[in-house]
Amino acid sequence: MAGQSRGEHRTGLLNGFAAYGMWGLVPLFWPLLKPAGSVEILAHRMVWSLAFVGVALIVLRRWAWAGELLRQPRRLGLVTVAAAVITVNWGVYIWAVNNEQVVEASLGYFINPLVTIAIGVLLLKERLRAVQWAAVGVGFAAVLVLTIGYGRPPWISLTLAFSFATYGLVKKKVNLGGIESLAAETAIQFLPALGYLLWLGARGDSTFGTEGVGHAALLASTGIVTALPLVCFGAAAIRVPLSTLGLLQYLAPVFQFLLGVLYFGEEMPPERWAGFALVWLALSLLTWDALRTARAVRVAGRDAEAQLRVAVRAADVDNPPVLDRP
Repeated sequence: MAGQSRGEHRTGLLNGFAAYGMWGLVPLFWPLLKPAGSVEILAHRMVWSLAFVGVALIVLRRWAWAGELLRQPRRLGLVTVAAAVITVNWGVYIWAVNNEQVVEASLGYFINPLVTIAIGVLLLKERLRAVQWAAVGVGFAAVLVLTIGYGRPPWISLTLAFSFATYGLVKKKVNLGGIESLAAETAIQFLPALGYLLWLGARGDSTFGTEGVGHAALLASTGIVTALPLVCFGAAAIRVPLSTLGLLQYLAPVFQFLLGVLYFGEEMPPERWAGFALVWLALSLLTWDALRTARAVRVAGRDAEAQLRVAVRAADVDNPPVLDRP
């Protein structure tokens, strides 16, 4: 059992690295789809993602959730909100990457945990520990520094962070599995996206049939690029602790940041380095606090288990078993 558990944990880690690695390296993919514009790429992503997850659900024979969802208007409404929010997130990210704003896009996913905490305080009335308040304060200071450095608010980063944090909040309330959730969301996105692509084709502005078979295949592969990391993430989520996933999530923006600086050659003036340094300080505080809290919970759990064992042994001594006589 221990060997099996270690094997499951190792499988979970590999899937986690694969998921966040793919999300981190995806800036290399979107420029390959040029000369397609960002909106055309986004529409293809919606259409082909539904096709991909639809095939996956047919293979897995997992359709029962769809009927239940259609009978629950409130959950269906939340899925519609999630679809709208992730549409904004996907569209802004694709536009940012294809307009050489990879570094600012990576910042959005660095500050996402801070925005999630802020939403928890403002909307869910959650109470923060002192270290969490300090991290949020440092993150706010980072945004101010970056605003001064850019000469404008880092709107790409803020849009990505707030849209993804809102998406996470809505998905938590919907409570659907990863593949099922993506299928429901892309089903809502499908008709508007298909309508846009047909309209684009009627105008003669579509690149799908005019730039060769390779280009068309790349546009179709947006479904795989969207769904495959999600499948790996789902496999990781059921096998490794949330604290481990919380650490792995920083891989994606780290890879994106490194690609922006080293591969795409985006500029990093001193004030931008200062802003990023403040963000990384805030994330370090959050990570340290999360690890400390998780350790305290584990210690408390072990102490409670030890006390229970002592109590059970004491009860056995005080009340010895009565043997039935033949």
